[in-house]
Amino acid sequence: MSARVRAPELRGRGWLNTGGRELTLADLRGKIVIADFWTFCCINCLHVLDELRPLEEKYADVLVVIGVHSPKFEHEKDPVALADAVERYGVHHPVLDDPELDMWQQYAARAWPTLAVIDPEGYVVATMAGEGHAEGLARLIDDLVATHEAKGTLHRGDGPYVPPAEPQTTLRFPGKLLVGPDGTLLVSDSARHRVVELAADGETLLRTIGTGSRGRVDGTADTATFSEPQGLCLLPPHVAEVAGYDLVVADTVNHLLRGVRLSSGEVVTVAGTGRQWRSTVDDHAHDALSVDLSSPWDLAWYDDKVVIAMAGIHQLWWFDPIKRTAGMYAGTTVEALRDGPLAETWLAQPSGLAVSADGRRLWVADSESSAIRYVEDDVMGTVVGQGLFDFGHVDGPAAQALLQHPLGVCALPDGSVLIADTYNGAVRRYDPATDEVSTVATELAEPSDLALTPEGAVLVMESAGHRITRLAPGALSAVGASTVDGPRHRTERKPTDLAAGEVTLDVIFTPAPGQTLDETYGPSTRLMVSASPPELLVEGAGTSTELSRRLVLSDSVTEGVLQVTAQAATCDADVEHAACHLTRQDWGIPVRVATGSATRLPLVLRGLDAG
Repeated sequence: MSARVRAPELRGRGWLNTGGRELTLADLRGKIVIADFWTFCCINCLHVLDELRPLEEKYADVLVVIGVHSPKFEHEKDPVALADAVERYGVHHPVLDDPELDMWQQYAARAWPTLAVIDPEGYVVATMAGEGHAEGLARLIDDLVATHEAKGTLHRGDGPYVPPAEPQTTLRFPGKLLVGPDGTLLVSDSARHRVVELAADGETLLRTIGTGSRGRVDGTADTATFSEPQGLCLLPPHVAEVAGYDLVVADTVNHLLRGVRLSSGEVVTVAGTGRQWRSTVDDHAHDALSVDLSSPWDLAWYDDKVVIAMAGIHQLWWFDPIKRTAGMYAGTTVEALRDGPLAETWLAQPSGLAVSADGRRLWVADSESSAIRYVEDDVMGTVVGQGLFDFGHVDGPAAQALLQHPLGVCALPDGSVLIADTYNGAVRRYDPATDEVSTVATELAEPSDLALTPEGAVLVMESAGHRITRLAPGALSAVGASTVDGPRHRTERKPTDLAAGEVTLDVIFTPAPGQTLDETYGPSTRLMVSASPPELLVEGAGTSTELSRRLVLSDSVTEGVLQVTAQAATCDADVEHAACHLTRQDWGIPVRVATGSATRLPLVLRGLDAG
């Protein structure tokens, strides 16, 4: 066993959820600490927040989770935006603001999310990347409790979390909106875990659907519960009559689709098991209630079905409310930007959908690639966006234009599309006729969706402003729009120096305690490798079942990003009715090709071994 490593001291710009107190590792001595390196744009990080909640509750007297916020996007460096995100996503533990990624570097994190486990004596005993670690963490915590209770180094009691004051607003971090059949507004009030109906003024509360508490209960408007709902989709009347409900809700954190009968407010689960998807890609139709989903974020009626922006696995799915079936529609689960036939395309956390007025084109806000994509004639294309790590606020020709983590789109009758450019606090417009991008509104509080009223007015969901606003008359005209040549950003992380020529990629996987690799349904591991630009990789791109791969890097490309996706299937060992698990992680690794550099690239998919 290697020598034990002391955990680096926790230092940053400031702390949240501590009542103003600055914490040190000395303050946490005697507790088991999980340092969760996250960024609030990242869907995998949000999954981990949900995975940690039961552990925080079960081990409340011995475990302290510390969120270390190490941002990707420029907007995420804003301390006000971070405080909003901590409230928005129900983070009930201390959070350290790490805007320059100092702690990220100190703890040698390479991917969002990364977890580091620190024992009661202040030593790092495990690190792990990605999601799906809850069972392994529970076993590790049990072992640490037994060990340190015997040594007398475990101190039970309350942790340092101090809840902030409860705000009072009608809406709280609302996500999506649409105009109802009678002109009222339907809104997913995400942080309050409910759907609300507002009058056409966007302010007057008419009714609520859901209790307002986090949960997953079907029933009447007064008893049903949701968990951070987002997308909303009205079914065509003839479909709604057969299905028995009018509105489909993306119940995001529950990994479900829910149906709502608007006349009564009754809620029923229509798709999903409530388990997060951790399976293999297929093109089959499945019984909608037997299939696992993963953070459905938005919905649209397109091609005679409900299309789902499945943010959690970087795909589009479909749902047929009449046949009550569901399946995959586009994407391979690789997180990147690649166009082409739907089954081969790559997406990156699709979060907004809209259908063109003629019904031919489905617009997609692909948030992590800061891109606007579209589906037409079974092919996906991109009109704005350059990749996972390029973003900014730049108008002009679409090929050069930049967005920053857009979450919503709205198709206009003239064929153009409005964009909720969330992290730029702006509404942008892409005009296919000119292939240009312009800015039509700025200084908005994290706009997350847009809707067009029958009268032609544009409504903007200002999620961090907890309100719906209207674009000023004339904002969409040539006079009202403006051209912004703002900042260009690229996510800067310390690159990994690799040599040109042969390099060995090794993904190191250690099953969690009590688990073993599972080959019941074929090979237990899978490795997918690509590069941006593609020319960086002379050899080694593609998919295989081995977690080791020979790569050949070009000697004419000096820098780029290696995109690596690895997964491993495990099952509980020596247990009757054993549970099975799929561990998966995506890495976007900045690479600098330099003479005399390393010829091996090791990545840890799961590392529960002692550090």
